[in-house]
Amino acid sequence: MRLSSLAIQNFMDILNQLGGLVLGSVPTMIFFILLVIAYTVLVQGPLDKTLAERKARTSGAVDQARGAIAAAEAETAVYEDKLRSARSEIMAAREHRVKQWQAERDTALESARGVAQERVKVARQEIEAASASARQQIEGASAQLSEQILRAVLPSGAKLSEAQR
Repeated sequence: MRLSSLAIQNFMDILNQLGGLVLGSVPTMIFFILLVIAYTVLVQGPLDKTLAERKARTSGAVDQARGAIAAAEAETAVYEDKLRSARSEIMAAREHRVKQWQAERDTALESARGVAQERVKVARQEIEAASASARQQIEGASAQLSEQILRAVLPSGAKLSEAQR
């Protein structure tokens, strides 16, 4: 039994020491609880508030950036439309100039053709006139030549009128 009373005695001593430890740790526990409350009030509350504000600003900045991107895309579309219309105007003006130049060229060609045809006509008339004049000269010269030939061939006493019969 002695062992058992000794065991009880040891057990009681352990409980007594445990009680002393618990009683000694109460101020530490109270200090820890006060520290947790102070942390919650002084640090965690403002930190949560700052993080929420930061998140709102960040998401607001992202939304603002998306809006700026959409506005830039709209301006780009307007610019591209203006660019397309300017290109079409330039192409239309170019086609108009080309048609105008072609019309001027056609007019100049027709004028040159008319002048050339008139020159050809005048040259033909000159050639025909020269040809008619040459024929008359040849005919006149042939009559004279025939007389000269007859005189040369006929004896000197024969008359030309008898030879022509």
